[in-house]
Amino acid sequence: MDILTVKALLTESALRRLDGTDFRFCADANCEIVYFNRTAQTFTTAEVRVPVWQKQAFGQRMICYCFDENEATMRVEVEQHGMSKAADRVRHHIQAGRCACEVRNPRGSCCLGDVIAAVKGVEMAVQAERNKQ
Repeated sequence: MDILTVKALLTESALRRLDGTDFRFCADANCEIVYFNRTAQTFTTAEVRVPVWQKQAFGQRMICYCFDENEATMRVEVEQHGMSKAADRVRHHIQAGRCACEVRNPRGSCCLGDVIAAVKGVEMAVQAERNKQ
């Protein structure tokens, strides 16, 4: 993971403790650690400037940090139109060169795959709710 991502997303107090490079991202929802390295330095969700969606409960999570694509908006689209165009919007922004995932996304990489998966998850949740009615 690029150290620029870690630096950009750490809180001021956490950034003062930064020592070293070669950080990795922890996506485990059951773990508060977001970044860790070989020298055992860690930074938790409380030390990152944005909520880390992989560490949050399904339903309201921000998936695309550049363009505010989140599960709540996806849900409204699916309920009103039968589908969400979140992935299409993100693709358009990527093609236009507007993406800044390397500094905005806590994982430091493109979110498009996550957005696609989130849309599918929201669609499945809405469908399951409709089936219960």
